[in-house]
Amino acid sequence: MIAPAPSWADGPLLAYDLETTGTDIANDRIVTATVVTITPGRKPVSRDWLADPGVEIPPAATEVHGISTEHARDKGIPAEQVVAEIAEHLDEVWSAGTPLCAFNASFDLSLLAAELFRHHGREFALPGPVVDPMCLDKHLDRYRKGKRTLAALCEHYQVRLEQAHDSAGDALGAARLAWRLAKSYPERIGTLAPDVLHEQQIGWYRDQQQDFAGYLERLAGRATDAAEAEQLRTRAAGIRAEADVWPLRVSVGALR
Repeated sequence: MIAPAPSWADGPLLAYDLETTGTDIANDRIVTATVVTITPGRKPVSRDWLADPGVEIPPAATEVHGISTEHARDKGIPAEQVVAEIAEHLDEVWSAGTPLCAFNASFDLSLLAAELFRHHGREFALPGPVVDPMCLDKHLDRYRKGKRTLAALCEHYQVRLEQAHDSAGDALGAARLAWRLAKSYPERIGTLAPDVLHEQQIGWYRDQQQDFAGYLERLAGRATDAAEAEQLRTRAAGIRAEADVWPLRVSVGALR
């Protein structure tokens, strides 16, 4: 009997997620963060942070993750301390042999990089490879219709997701989803070396973003409102400009 090929999904792994004030990497801030260390045969170890972001948390963001400005100010610790601790912890636990699972990694890691530069004037370097289940799913099942949110993908692949839009729940959900994809597609992703899979995702992300930019440009070409068409073209141009940069797509010169 031939033993199955080893898979990075069998661990060790890290899982990472942020909840934030919004979706603008250059201007939005971290509200909560979680890094989970997953070691085979042991209970996952979670480290969590609640930050006082130093700005108002918009009501729309509070509706998503449940953290108000008042709660963050009362219970959170200063953003600059949170950012430094997250970066330091990742440097300690993340390595070439321990992939970090993050859903929509280009957002969560880029926002961390932006915050690290904003508060400490230094750039964030990746200590190890990244596994992004959203990028993997778009590559593996490119033409499937429907949403590609974490909740939607967990439902599609029958993966347990607890406490959606909570950084701890979403981090574990991302890791479980990555594991399921690795086991479902062993030859395509599951048995690739972590560094090879990381490099493959750079290309897959680029192609996905270029395809999406093309879709927006086609919408612009059919738009009857000139302002709407210009907005679509501007958005498409921004997506194309960042398509070659994964998973860190932040420009420190754009930070405020």
